[in-house]
Amino acid sequence: MLEYISTPKAPAAIGPYSQAVEAGGILYLSGTMPIDPDTGSLVEKDIVCQARQIMKNIDAVLTQAGYTQADVVKTTCFLADMGDFAAFNEVYGGYFTSKPARSCVAVKELPKGALAEVEVIAIR
Repeated sequence: MLEYISTPKAPAAIGPYSQAVEAGGILYLSGTMPIDPDTGSLVEKDIVCQARQIMKNIDAVLTQAGYTQADVVKTTCFLADMGDFAAFNEVYGGYFTSKPARSCVAVKELPKGALAEVEVIAIR
């Protein structure tokens, strides 16, 4: 059975997808962007500010679904510029203290001109 997770405390999907879907005790979060859910706008063009907003948005969806960051087992991180890797890691490491498995790749471009995006898989 699938459960579709949605919260106004994280940005609404900007396409035909859900914020997250839970299936069999596994939660799959869609790529999370650095968008302020109150304004629907991208936060300022600074990797630290954007990474913090992403983590805040991830936390909102995890909380809505009854999970915590400690339940996260895998993330996939997308960076528009690998020059931002160290600064992004600083924020990421402060949030994901449980050190889930991770992939981090550079991409040519992200929606809305974002500098980063993060997908999450959590297990209860």
